[in-house]
Amino acid sequence: MSIWELLLAFVVVVLMLVALLANVLVLMCFLYSADIRKQVPGLFILNLTFCNLLMAVSSMPLTLAGIIYKSQPAADEVCHAVGFLETFLTTNSMLSMAALSIDRWIAVVFPLSYHSKMRYRDAALILSYTWLHSASFPIVAASLSWVGFHHLYASCTLCNKRPEERTQFVIFTGVFHALSFLLSLVVLCFTYLKVLKVARFHCKRIDVITMQTLVLLVDIHPSVRERCLEEQRRRRQRATKKISTFIGTFILCFAPYVITRLVELSSVVHISSHWGIISKCLAYSKAVSDPFVYSLLRHQYKKTWKDIINKILKRSSINSSALAGESHNRNLPQLNE
Repeated sequence: MSIWELLLAFVVVVLMLVALLANVLVLMCFLYSADIRKQVPGLFILNLTFCNLLMAVSSMPLTLAGIIYKSQPAADEVCHAVGFLETFLTTNSMLSMAALSIDRWIAVVFPLSYHSKMRYRDAALILSYTWLHSASFPIVAASLSWVGFHHLYASCTLCNKRPEERTQFVIFTGVFHALSFLLSLVVLCFTYLKVLKVARFHCKRIDVITMQTLVLLVDIHPSVRERCLEEQRRRRQRATKKISTFIGTFILCFAPYVITRLVELSSVVHISSHWGIISKCLAYSKAVSDPFVYSLLRHQYKKTWKDIINKILKRSSINSSALAGESHNRNLPQLNE
């Protein structure tokens, strides 16, 4: 193996381990906290978490083996199953992010009617659509034998090995990425830009009230005034940073892979196998970033993790105290003798 292949293999191992750990942490928070389970967005986050976990235990290990052995790492049946699952999970993840953005849009733009517009039943219907949408493309691809090991990406995914079906495969690939990546990106941009517009409007209203208050309070200390102005600046930047993170990570992780898949269809442009694997690793990195972007860095999940850690530490301290008490009682007869 060359130094590049060793480095890429190491990257896949790191992505796989971090994705497993981070998504398991999200799942533990969901199971531990009743408040998180009551929230409608929790269903979308749970679906996204399961997609990322399945990706980490199915597609990533085979890609790692493909990089190491430079050939198909498993039997045809296994590779076809993993390729089918990889296509389904990738599409499902994209649509789950779009569903989360729709939920945030309704919550921010229509706050008074949110609970009537986004109920558990509505979330279940949206998830049903994402599953049907995500399953339709791999079913078509599997029926046409367009799933297998792709050497450019060292993974089991969509591929066509029959030149006579090239035109049909090009059309299928274009429609697939248009109705998965492009559709999700359009929904993300539309909903989050609407959310940003409302957030900026509220920030302006708060800023006006704050400035009026500062003008009226003539005797206010300069440090307090400066702190209020600094909080204004942070408030204006907070929503922009969050929305930039949501859209930016989606584009950064998925766009290189999708563009590479489309460029690959052209026989004019030659694509390096190293770049193919790098673009695949970028797509895998979404399974690593999602737990932090949508869950673990939020206040509610941080609080839940503190409660879990405190509970574990409390149990361990109780157990250690009990063991110390038992050993003390055992030593008492020896001392009396």
